[in-house]
Amino acid sequence: MKFVSYNIQFGIGLDGKYDPECIAASLSGADVIALQEITRGFYRNGHADLPSVFADLFPDSYVTYGPACDVHLDTETIDGRRRERRFQFGNMIISRWPILSSRMLLLPRSRTIDKLNLQRGATEAVIETPLGPMRVYSVHLDHVSADERIAQIRYLKERAINFALEGGALTGAGDFGLPQPPLPSEFLIMGDYNMEPESPEYCEMAGRNDGFYGRVARATQPIDALARLDAHSPDAYTWMDPENHARRKHLDYCFLSCGLAPRLKGGWIDTTAKGSDHFPLWIELG
Repeated sequence: MKFVSYNIQFGIGLDGKYDPECIAASLSGADVIALQEITRGFYRNGHADLPSVFADLFPDSYVTYGPACDVHLDTETIDGRRRERRFQFGNMIISRWPILSSRMLLLPRSRTIDKLNLQRGATEAVIETPLGPMRVYSVHLDHVSADERIAQIRYLKERAINFALEGGALTGAGDFGLPQPPLPSEFLIMGDYNMEPESPEYCEMAGRNDGFYGRVARATQPIDALARLDAHSPDAYTWMDPENHARRKHLDYCFLSCGLAPRLKGGWIDTTAKGSDHFPLWIELG
């Protein structure tokens, strides 16, 4: 089973061109796709409806989209009917298998004065996979504040670890005549964390690296898939500055629950993909 995370930068590639077909082509063969920077009503991509665009590009798949940020743009009247345009910014999950339930988790944020700070979120999907039901999260953390990222990581981990206790999107479904969604313990948290390896935020997510024992797997600490595979390296990167290709950072990750770690078969970054300023991060489970 192949999972991939990709911050698609509103559909705009390293060449500055809007090309969602290029992005979709680079994701061919994936079973579950976690996308970030999915927009509606954004001027930089011609006000494209990206949730609809990518749903159409993967017509045989199941999709869920959550706009963490939703803002009124303008209104016009056409043929006597009011038409509203809104700017939306959020995450999307595309799955080969049915999405049994989903919810939007709004991450902690604080007001900024002179730097952009959007409401960030994590889109959670319970997916029926060949390995049984599991959770996949598409995540996008704050880009300007390490303190805010740490607060968001703490909130996100609490939701992921305590999922069964909280009940996910729906419990007691029989009261509404609905099927009861499963409450799986296993999860993947994929996305753009806007943090670099061994930063304070990274250690908040993965735990501190003990000088003797390293990072011991714990039920309360998600496992960095690439680190588990010894695939981190000083020259690895998942983001490139479109104006200066020599400026690169490792910002994107997949974290696993402990139960999935033994199933981890491979992981890599596709730096040949040019559909965004980020690059797809692939994880394979078996």
